[in-house]
Amino acid sequence: MGRPFWQRGWQRLRGLIAPLPTITDALWLPTLHRYPFLAHLDLAEQAKLRVLAALFLRDKEFQGVHGLAVTDQMAVEIAAQACLPLLHWGQPEDALGWYDDFVGIVLHPAPARARRQAVDAAGVVHHYRQVLAGEAMSGGPIMLSWPDVRHSRAGSNVVIHEFVHKLDMRNGPVDGCPPLPAGFMGTHSARAAHECWWAAWEPAYAHFQEQVSLAERFGHHWPWLDAYGATDPAEFFAVVCEAYFVQRQRCGAEFPTLLPLLDAFFGPAAGAQP
Repeated sequence: MGRPFWQRGWQRLRGLIAPLPTITDALWLPTLHRYPFLAHLDLAEQAKLRVLAALFLRDKEFQGVHGLAVTDQMAVEIAAQACLPLLHWGQPEDALGWYDDFVGIVLHPAPARARRQAVDAAGVVHHYRQVLAGEAMSGGPIMLSWPDVRHSRAGSNVVIHEFVHKLDMRNGPVDGCPPLPAGFMGTHSARAAHECWWAAWEPAYAHFQEQVSLAERFGHHWPWLDAYGATDPAEFFAVVCEAYFVQRQRCGAEFPTLLPLLDAFFGPAAGAQP
């Protein structure tokens, strides 16, 4: 799927006068079949998502590493899921502006092992390796483990997780609060919009952390969502967004105070611009 930079630029110029790129039925229909949350979209939404995904594929480059060959089907499946959060954000070209800080998508044949370091309370630096199903880098590419793309468990989705991080990054360092549109939830200023956001997200995050802690320490039932969401507010935001798009009804039952904010941000009324 990869093309040289100059060719991508030429393709963008051609797009001003040439027909929009398309995704064939042979690639699109199996994608809908494999991911039920895409198949459950109405026909108009599926048609718009198809256009978004085609434009996304025009502008992005996929690279397989460690011997992984990226097929057109793989690229289409990732593009469709990556574009789902943008579905109700106006014209496709405008909506895709949220993803204009990167070009590359790197696919691994297995979870990646990244070198990390941490400093403890005593100031000692510890080096370790972290196993990653995906990673979004500010101003840089997105990394995905292909097996994790294909085999996400209930309520989880690594593609949506990493691309939602990209939305969060549009507001500076990831903190669990993406840029909010004017008039968000009836507010009249950016400050009020963020106060409204955190008034719901902070207690929900604290409660989720408590659930995970009780499961770890005392053997209580593990929460439905991935416990990784308890590591920091940005990860909690991404994990909740996975559930919102993949199993919205269950997500709403688990996080009733967050559902209205997610609807306002991602829904047709959001109208957000990058």
